Amino acid sequence: MKLYLIIVSFFFMQITFAQEASTSSSKIWSLQDCITYAIENNITVKEATLNKNSAEVDYSKAKSSRLPNLFGSASQNFSSGNTIDPITSDYVTDQIHSTNIGLNTSMTLFQGNQINNQIKQNKLLLEQSVFQEEVEKNNIVLNLLETYLQTLYSKESIAIAQNNLTASEKEVLRAKARLDAGTIALSDYTEAQSQAATNKYNVIASKNDYQQYIIQLKQLLELSPMEDLEIETINENMDLFNLELNRMDIYDKALGFLPEIQSSMLNISANEKELDIAKGAYLPTLSLIGSLGSGYTSISDNTFSDQFDVNFNQKLGLSLSIPIFNRNQTKSAVKTATINIEKAEIQKQSTEKEVYRKVETTYQNALSAQEQVIASESSKEAAEQSYKLAQKKYELGDLSTTDLVISQNTYTNAQQNYLQSKYLNILYHQLLQFYQGNDIKL
Repeated sequence: MKLYLIIVSFFFMQITFAQEASTSSSKIWSLQDCITYAIENNITVKEATLNKNSAEVDYSKAKSSRLPNLFGSASQNFSSGNTIDPITSDYVTDQIHSTNIGLNTSMTLFQGNQINNQIKQNKLLLEQSVFQEEVEKNNIVLNLLETYLQTLYSKESIAIAQNNLTASEKEVLRAKARLDAGTIALSDYTEAQSQAATNKYNVIASKNDYQQYIIQLKQLLELSPMEDLEIETINENMDLFNLELNRMDIYDKALGFLPEIQSSMLNISANEKELDIAKGAYLPTLSLIGSLGSGYTSISDNTFSDQFDVNFNQKLGLSLSIPIFNRNQTKSAVKTATINIEKAEIQKQSTEKEVYRKVETTYQNALSAQEQVIASESSKEAAEQSYKLAQKKYELGDLSTTDLVISQNTYTNAQQNYLQSKYLNILYHQLLQFYQGNDIKL
């Protein structure tokens, strides 16, 4: 009976697993699906989120430094011979058992304004970590966009290569018939075979490229290597876009919202606060201190509870620490903070230059891609007509195998050029949308 239950349970587990696998493999991922899933699961984004969480903890810790501390203490001692009673402070020659308990507290009243500046700096670092998280999310989105389009490009390349292989295999059959009829030489037949073999190799290479891009997508999505992934095709009739803004307008928009720019500005402010913290070490520190305590000693005739009541003491006071010389530690800290401010300003300039380079490059590539789409589409249509004409001539025996192969390769190259320019046009269009603060949509 137990064996029967085990077999039945295993059977239902297999059915459930098969259903889940079928559901997972049947899903077709759109670009938006990929973006949503990657932002939630990509480990780079998760790491940035953890850094933000750490910054939140540091900010909370800095705010808590304004609060007083409180420590409890307890000790049990034994001494023999000439000694001083720790409770009464009498000089005695005896064996003494003593007990001490106490509470101690201190609170910083003034420390060169370092505490306030530390809190402000940690708040700036927290805000910066939020922008850094957005930077990582944007990087994932852009990587997904590029990889997604490359995957679609390689998928269409497979179809082109497969069509060419089918056509070349038919041409091999025609060449064999003509060879048997004695109308062509053996070299023409072997050339047709060579072209078919080349096209078969191209099919294999195209499929391999497609699988490589699928692997990249899975890594960006943090999917299991064993999980199937199929992506959604895009609108084939996408119109060419108009560049309504010039590159400087796009650049100005990008500076206004890109998180890396905001992060670099906060980095400067955080380093300025670090300078204020370093300068605060030149000023004295004033603290409020207090304690409660009591104790028991064995040489007294009073009971334990009576002694704790009699020996109960309270202390409240102020402590002032004035820096005089600390081996130039403060001076060095001030100089280091000043240097870090200059480095942060240079980093901001470098970030702005990098954004300009990306916008300028994308803008120029977008213009070029639009022209390439128009030119490559005309070239593809002309090459297609030429190849169809060459096939008819070959069927009639008016064209050599070599000329037919040349015509097919020309058509293939024209198809690949059009396919490449089409996806580049889409890519740069979306990138320009991104740099203007618009959503990426396919």
